[in-house]
Amino acid sequence: MVKLFTDMDLDGLGCGLIAKLAFGDKANVFYCSYRNLNQRVESFIKHPANNQEETYITDLAVNELVEKKLQERFQRGHHIQMIDHHVTAMHFNEYDWGWVMPEYDNGKKTCATSLFYDYLIEHGKIERNHALEEFIDLVRQYDTWEWDENNNVTAKRLNDLFYIMNREQFEEEMLKRLKENTDSFQLTETENMILDIEEQKINRYIHSKSRQIVQTFVGDYCVGVVHAEQYLSELGNALNNIYPHMDMIVLLNVSGKKMGFRTIHDEVNVAEFAQRYGGGGHPKASGSELTKEGFETFIVNVFEQNPLKPDADRNEYNVKESAFGTSYQNHLGESSYILPAGDGKYELVHNGGKIGQTFSAFSEAERFLKRNHSSWLRQDQEFLYKLSGTLKISLDELRENYDEIISNHMVDIMHM
Repeated sequence: MVKLFTDMDLDGLGCGLIAKLAFGDKANVFYCSYRNLNQRVESFIKHPANNQEETYITDLAVNELVEKKLQERFQRGHHIQMIDHHVTAMHFNEYDWGWVMPEYDNGKKTCATSLFYDYLIEHGKIERNHALEEFIDLVRQYDTWEWDENNNVTAKRLNDLFYIMNREQFEEEMLKRLKENTDSFQLTETENMILDIEEQKINRYIHSKSRQIVQTFVGDYCVGVVHAEQYLSELGNALNNIYPHMDMIVLLNVSGKKMGFRTIHDEVNVAEFAQRYGGGGHPKASGSELTKEGFETFIVNVFEQNPLKPDADRNEYNVKESAFGTSYQNHLGESSYILPAGDGKYELVHNGGKIGQTFSAFSEAERFLKRNHSSWLRQDQEFLYKLSGTLKISLDELRENYDEIISNHMVDIMHM
């Protein structure tokens, strides 16, 4: 028999599919999480009856205690092979039974499914299958987020389909498809229709959650915190783009006792951040269990905070990088303005007083403002109404002569 312990996501399931294609009925696959992996592996290897089983662990890393027990198993001459692609698992390369490779020699990022397939091909345990290789690359592109860079929507849709269907149904359908057609892999017309509907649901979910996020600091990191139980990758990526001043987004699933960490910034490594809570993963997408420390940091400490508001996105007058200044506000009722200061620089006025520094770009000034004061771009309707009342000018006149009025009354406006 062949035993495989693998993750519960699409990449983990890809490994399960490959195992069943390679070993058929001899493959016994356990889909695990960080929470139960160590207990399952330890329980398996301690029974002498399992000594002769070919044993693989993919897309997950055991803890230090089980790691030592696996080494003892290997030294007794029993099979074990660990295959992973997460940078937080690189130390397993110190063992003859460990193979962790975050990217190929050509710079292309790996996933556990692609590495497991490579391993089985190299050791003559599976025959090449073109359709399977297309499937594997879709899994790899989604898991590494390469699909977003390449705009390979099919990779994202494959993952969406995985979560729409239950795991057993998805696995059964993909096995059947990959066995019957080895020439190419594609989604069916019915699946694409279902996925069109699902995409609309995802967009509505993102819109809702973008108005529930709160901002806090954990050390030097500016962190957005939101409760979410589905569409984590799509939501994390979208919120990072809506609120780029944040270093990362923390996605909390309290009922599942899990935390997800997402970032779009190259200088932020959420895999290292996740290690604080016993987790790990990719530099831009990681996860962990919801620990007591995490509960205190991301729930108790932010409980009294108001959610952020996204920037107004349909303004015609109060727009970013305006030559006449851009207005922001926050939940405390404080107004702020980012103003051109000449030579491509910008200055910031907050609550009627200038911040004692200039910024080399508008984005830098805005980042400072949002991180320090949790402000958002004011909507035209509210901004113009306030201007009209302060300057005693009708809304029609204000709209018609906006640039001239703003330029002539900026001192009054900054104290508004």
